[in-house]
Amino acid sequence: MDKHFTITIHDEKSVRQFNLHKFVKKAFVYAALFLFSVIVIAVGTIFYLDHSVEELQHKKESILKAYVKLHEQNRALEQSMQDTQSSLSLKKQELSELSDSLSEIEVLIGLKPIADESLQERVSTAKLSSSQRATILQLIPSGSPIEYNGITSKFGYRVHPTLHTKEFHRGSDMKAKMKTAVYATANGIVEWAGYHKRSGYGNLVILEHVYGFKTYYGHLNKVVVKSGQFVKKGQLIAYTGNSGMSSGPHLHYEIRFMQRALNPYYFIKWTQKNYNEIFEKEKKVPWQSLIMATSQIRVVPQMQTQQSSQPEQKSKEN
Repeated sequence: MDKHFTITIHDEKSVRQFNLHKFVKKAFVYAALFLFSVIVIAVGTIFYLDHSVEELQHKKESILKAYVKLHEQNRALEQSMQDTQSSLSLKKQELSELSDSLSEIEVLIGLKPIADESLQERVSTAKLSSSQRATILQLIPSGSPIEYNGITSKFGYRVHPTLHTKEFHRGSDMKAKMKTAVYATANGIVEWAGYHKRSGYGNLVILEHVYGFKTYYGHLNKVVVKSGQFVKKGQLIAYTGNSGMSSGPHLHYEIRFMQRALNPYYFIKWTQKNYNEIFEKEKKVPWQSLIMATSQIRVVPQMQTQQSSQPEQKSKEN
C-alpha cells in the first residue's frame, strides 16, 4: 500500500509536483484541528472574561452605592451624636443653674445644703410646708367671698346685661340673694368703701392686698367697712345687693394683679387641697418669685370662720 500522496502546483511557466508522506497530511489535519480548538477556546475564554468583568463592574457599582449610603448614614449618625452631645451639655448647664438657683432658695429660706444630698432630696426639702401654704392663702386672695352657689356671668367677653353691648367682663358675677354676707378673701386694707358711680358697680368695696393684688366687691346693698381700715381674711365687709348698673341681686367679684384683671374663678376654688392647680391655670402672676418672697413670712390663721362672722357682725350692729 502506497503511503505517499502527490501535490501538483501549476504556474505560468511550469508544473511542479511534490510527493509527500501521508503522515504529513495527518500532521496538517491535526494542526488545523488544534488551531481551531485553540481559537474556539480563546473565543470562549474572551466571552467568559467579558461576562465576568461585567459582573465585577455591577458588583463594584453596588458596593459603591452601599458605601455612599453607609457614608451618609455615618454622617447622619455623627450629626445625631453631636446633637445629643449638645443637648446633654445644655441639660447639664440647666441642671447646674437649677442647682445654683436651688442653693439660693435654700439660703433664702434658711436651709443649709448638704454636700452629699441629691438634687431631688434638696427640692423635696425646699417644698413649702402646710403652714407656709396657709400663710400664702391668708395673704393672697383665695376662697369664695360669699357662700358659693355658682357663677351667673363668667370672666371674659360678654354682652352687658343692661347696656346690651359687647364688653370684656373683668370679674365673675356670683349668684347670691339680697343681703348675703360678703367676706374679705385675704388680709388687706380698704382702699374704697362706698358708692362708685363711674364704674357702674354701685356700692363698691376695694381691698388692697400685699404684692400687688386687689379685690373688688361690687353691686353691694350695704358696706360695713371704711376706707383705710385694715381687714383680715374672712372678715365681714359688706352685704350683696343690686346697686349700680345691675339687672338683679348678685356679687360682682374681681381680682387684679398689678392692675391686670385675673380670672376670679381660679382663686375662688383655690384651697390647700388643690394648692398647685392655680400655678398651672393662672400664668399672669410670677408665682415662683412670689413664693420666694413669702417663704419666711408666717401669719397666724384666723380662728374665726366666715359662718361665725356674720352673726357676730349683726350683734355688733344691733
